Amino acid sequence: MKEILNHLFKHKKLSKSEAKEILKNISDGKYNEFQVASFISVFQMRSITVEELAGFREALLDLAKRPILDNSDSIDLCGTGGDGKNTFNISTLTSFVLASMGIKVTKHGNYGVSSVCGSSNVLEHLGYVFTNDGSELQRELDNCNLCFLHAPLFHPAMKFVAPIRRQMGVKTFFNMLGPLVNPVQPKKQSVGVFSLKLQRLYSHLFQDTEKDYTIIYDLEGYDEVSLTGTSKIIKKEGEFMISADSFSTNSLHPASIFGGNTIEQAAQIFLNVLNNTCPQEHVKVVAANAAIALSLYEPNTDLTHLYQQSKETIESGAAKRTLDSLIAMSASRKQSKN
Repeated sequence: MKEILNHLFKHKKLSKSEAKEILKNISDGKYNEFQVASFISVFQMRSITVEELAGFREALLDLAKRPILDNSDSIDLCGTGGDGKNTFNISTLTSFVLASMGIKVTKHGNYGVSSVCGSSNVLEHLGYVFTNDGSELQRELDNCNLCFLHAPLFHPAMKFVAPIRRQMGVKTFFNMLGPLVNPVQPKKQSVGVFSLKLQRLYSHLFQDTEKDYTIIYDLEGYDEVSLTGTSKIIKKEGEFMISADSFSTNSLHPASIFGGNTIEQAAQIFLNVLNNTCPQEHVKVVAANAAIALSLYEPNTDLTHLYQQSKETIESGAAKRTLDSLIAMSASRKQSKN
């Protein structure tokens, strides 16, 4: 690692193969935690390259547990995190909206590292029990149109890094990797990122795949459509800008989409949205993100129509029923643990 760090401290880059080998060595515990923290810190000082990100991604996918699911045309909805905005769990809520509309969702998520509450935190708090059993996940996908892939169960390679990330408490290149390493590699993805540079990196990576995608960066700094200003969207067909006007609704104030200071508060906001007992701003921002994801399935449908469909789905209680069904299905795992 000493040679690697000296190489990087001279402002040199890693090739794809070098990056892949280093991350595999990190997962094997070949470097101590101080060396790993120093390595991670390099990418806080300068931008990661496409080759480096691709190498890290390949390493994690090579080492991952990869359940075989019948998930043709499924979608993952997630953000990189690391935007420092502490919004409520918008992409996770969006996942339940789409699932309740009949779309298969293979949601990849984790505990919050640089935010108060990640998708894993909120679902665990609400009673969902994680699993990496392929048959269990398939049963959830078949019956609820959604299964949840808790990252630590599928990426044992991250076990060594997890406590270092928690202690650092800031966004790292592992935030960038999370949405790229869904172990079932769905064919569709709607992903939010925390910077324009990362949006461009993702675009380069996705262009060489068969994936159909939307990559979202809100120019106010959010890794999702916030409706507080303008968002840039990159799709396979090109890129465009959207705002609240694109959904025929009004702009929101940043304070209106705050996600709470604790996991308990975040989980309550989550339930309030699904129960439609929340401020309308919350419903609007979830519906807007759902509309962007739905556009991958209905590319010729107006965003305003997709937004209204999503809004009505939340208001009908269908997304809440999907959550209830998913948690009920996982109850047997909870009993077996006890």
